[in-house]
Amino acid sequence: MNMVIASRARQAPRSAVAAIILILTAVGGGPSAQTSAPPPVGSETATADNAVLLTVFLKHDQSRPLGELNAQLAKQGFYKAFPPPGIEVVSWYVEMGIGQVITLRLPASRLREVNHILEDTAWGAYHTEFYPTYDYKPIGMAEHEKAQ
Repeated sequence: MNMVIASRARQAPRSAVAAIILILTAVGGGPSAQTSAPPPVGSETATADNAVLLTVFLKHDQSRPLGELNAQLAKQGFYKAFPPPGIEVVSWYVEMGIGQVITLRLPASRLREVNHILEDTAWGAYHTEFYPTYDYKPIGMAEHEKAQ
């Protein structure tokens, strides 16, 4: 199986491989991630060289009424704790039939903090999914301009 992954990695464009490495490093896939202590909570802000975007899907538990879900969120302190101070909320939408979709901009070093807050305050009312990404707009627009 590792040979299949390695073979596919050799075939992937360099930018795709670089993106995968960046995302794996951001979510703790790097070798030093297991041994280094996280920075103090809330101590780092997002900059152009350390920021990742994190899209969070908070899928409603549709087996329970909304009032019950909101009461659980209040009891668990969801809105008090989320978003944590210093984390930029890029967008926050309700998508009917799904739940809430939130995009945050944060330093990669604070990813664990955001995850922990959601585990403590959103689980039970929501099923969570996370999609770490990076801002490709400047690169894509530059390529578009170059192609004109």
